[in-house]
Amino acid sequence: MADQLTKVFAALADPTRRDMVARLSIADATVNELAEPYEVSVQAVSKHLKVLEDSGLVTRTRDAQRRPVHLEDNVFDLMTKWIERYRQQAEERYQRLDAVLDEMNADEDSENTDLTATSARGSAQESSKGA
Repeated sequence: MADQLTKVFAALADPTRRDMVARLSIADATVNELAEPYEVSVQAVSKHLKVLEDSGLVTRTRDAQRRPVHLEDNVFDLMTKWIERYRQQAEERYQRLDAVLDEMNADEDSENTDLTATSARGSAQESSKGA
C-alpha cells in the first residue's frame, strides 16, 4: 500500500493526467468535457480520473445530472512541503560549498600576494647587488 505522496507523484507521472489537472485548476469539468481534447475514449479518460481520484488529487460530486470533477488543491500542500524540505537542504549545502570556495579563494589570493611580495623583494636585492 503506497502512501498518498507516492500515489500523487505516480498519478502526475502521466502527461495526460497532468494536463487534466492543469485544466481542472481553471474550472471543474465533467468526464465528457475532460475527454474532448484527447483522441482517446471516454472510458480511457475515466481510468485516468480513477488514478487521480485514488491519489486524492480530484473528487467527483453530484450536481443534478452532472458529476463534475473537482481538483483538490490541498494535496499540493503535501507535495510542496515535501519538495520544500529537500530544496532547503540543497540550498544549505550550496551555501556551505560557497563558504568553502570563498575561503579557498581568499587563501589563494593571500598566497599569491605573498609570492608577489617575495618576488619583488628578491628583484630589489638583485638590483642593489648589481649597482
